Amino acid sequence: MNELLGSIVILFGAIFLFLGSLGTLRMPDSFNRIQAGTKATTMGTLLTLTGVCIYHPAWIGKIVILLLFIVLTNPTSSHALARAAHITGIPLVGSTVIDKLRESRQKENDLEEDKL
Repeated sequence: MNELLGSIVILFGAIFLFLGSLGTLRMPDSFNRIQAGTKATTMGTLLTLTGVCIYHPAWIGKIVILLLFIVLTNPTSSHALARAAHITGIPLVGSTVIDKLRESRQKENDLEEDKL
């Protein structure tokens, strides 16, 4: 029974990973690609590792450490990539309405100019 349940959870993880790669190909700009890839790959990896944990219960300790590592590092690294892309001037898609990072940087610049 554990083998069947583990296999099903691994299959769902593989589906999420596939959809993440498909989203990376289909999104119009770098920022949307980063977002689509990160969300889907985080969930896909978590499900895949959980399925392996169900399939091989002896590996629970190692897999829990891997799960924590992925939950902490994947969003952080994608945030750093998106921020670096924004700072280097990679353009947003034309239909983007709000750019909070640009707005906050403009406010910081305005405050610095007022101090001078």
